[in-house]
Amino acid sequence: MRAAAGAVARPKARQKNKTVNRVVPNLGGVSETMLWTLYDRACDAQRPDGVLTDPDSVRICAAIDYDFRRRFGPPVGSFAARALAFDDLVRSWLQRHPEGLVVSLGEGLETQALRVDNGQMHWLTIDLPAAIELREQFITPTERCRHLASSVFDPAWMAAIDTSREIFIVAQGLFMYLEPALVQQFFVGLAQRFSHAEMAFDVIPQWFSTLTKWGVMQTPDYRLPAMPWGINRYEVEWRLRSWNSHIAALQISDYRIPYGWPKLCYDLLHVLPLSNTALPCVVHARIGSDL
Repeated sequence: MRAAAGAVARPKARQKNKTVNRVVPNLGGVSETMLWTLYDRACDAQRPDGVLTDPDSVRICAAIDYDFRRRFGPPVGSFAARALAFDDLVRSWLQRHPEGLVVSLGEGLETQALRVDNGQMHWLTIDLPAAIELREQFITPTERCRHLASSVFDPAWMAAIDTSREIFIVAQGLFMYLEPALVQQFFVGLAQRFSHAEMAFDVIPQWFSTLTKWGVMQTPDYRLPAMPWGINRYEVEWRLRSWNSHIAALQISDYRIPYGWPKLCYDLLHVLPLSNTALPCVVHARIGSDL
């Protein structure tokens, strides 16, 4: 979504005198965005002023044969900052539920499970078969951290989860790519099935959603996928509560570009009373009355 000065060059494989077989991804549309977010996190992790400790993103990015910078432009750390906001929520939840289950929807090449693992938690990554196939070239599933190749909309995975256990649902970088009616339907279905769970997802403002539907070129070589669902911050709580009356608590938090001139622009928008309601944010909802 952004461009900035002072970005770090893309990670490179650090092997000498060896033939490096790098993975060539075959992704397009929304699925290709997993490479963009990976690149942003990996570059941030290599900066001395970076916000995210993420050596696995660096490792994975270096192993992929793809011209990240030409495709997506200079990284600015926005996705790293978003990932950190989600990490903080999950870590806080794991302190209260150390053996709980985190269900991460549409995770792609996100390495959050590796960053927050406390040695006791359980993790389930759900994504389309092509995404899981690529993911498993770099991240091996284990007994505690499993992968499921499935549409997130397939009710079979919901039915297979024991709803009596502690559950945290993560939908990072997902809902904005859905039509508004589908977001409502999916949220309601999750809240009904997991009636005593917690959920975190991010939203984009309405103005940016509209721009992506018109067509936004991130670089001369990359057009952003349409993001049909946008919602302004002040609308989030009443909209979600109108969808489900059993939301026990709801918090909305910021994530900001961490450096460069885009940071200055974001900081300025955050101090303006009207502008700061039209920026991306992270939503944390608690479903049920006894959490």
